[in-house]
Amino acid sequence: MARRKQIYEGKAKVLFEGPEPGTIVQYFKDDATAFNNKKRGVITGKGVLNNRISEHLMIKLGEIGVPTHFVRRLNMREQLVREVEIIPLEVVIRNVAAGSLSQRFGIAEGTPLPRSIVEYYYKNDALNDPMVTEEHITAFGWATTQDLDDMMSLALRINDFLLGLFLGIGIRLVDFKIEFGRLWNGDDMQIVLADEISPDSCRLWDIKSNEKLDKDRFRRDLGQVEEAYQEVARRLGILPEGGPRDLKGPATMQ
Repeated sequence: MARRKQIYEGKAKVLFEGPEPGTIVQYFKDDATAFNNKKRGVITGKGVLNNRISEHLMIKLGEIGVPTHFVRRLNMREQLVREVEIIPLEVVIRNVAAGSLSQRFGIAEGTPLPRSIVEYYYKNDALNDPMVTEEHITAFGWATTQDLDDMMSLALRINDFLLGLFLGIGIRLVDFKIEFGRLWNGDDMQIVLADEISPDSCRLWDIKSNEKLDKDRFRRDLGQVEEAYQEVARRLGILPEGGPRDLKGPATMQ
């Protein structure tokens, strides 16, 4: 078997050339980072769980008509996705005050927001992913007004669906980060949901106890990080039988 060609390695994933044109293999790592890579660690089995959780949520969103880059899961740590032109923005949807929002405005963490708030951040680690406005985005050419309209519409639709899905399993969706990409088909372009949706990119709290079931357990040294990720997967009904088995790699294309 020929060794696959690595395209990119990020904090939580490695991207490889896909088996056919226009596809990419997305490999989920156990590496964990926080505070713009200032804190690093390993969450055992995280890559396996995030692969399964993101797959599950992408499929569910696809079923309600949300366009995504997801094609199929390949194995315990890898999934096949469509190659897209990533828009250099992190779109954050907030339903409950937490994290930087609480710090910026002095709002007690856990305070329900009057309505869902959508924020944009420029994806640039060297600049600490600064918060930006629509004026910045369109002026610097990161996205057009139409792109932003599409992204906002999809973000709110995704939020509405995920709020209900997580509520049904006793989890409060406090906030989450998503990314979008441009999927090209000749001269036709469509904005699609890309990257991942997992406890790495969401704040998920148990509805009854407010126990954190996400990466904040790693950020804040709360312990039982692996167990929190497993609990999310268990409630979604997708915890791999026997627990999050490992898959060593990545080395070759299957």
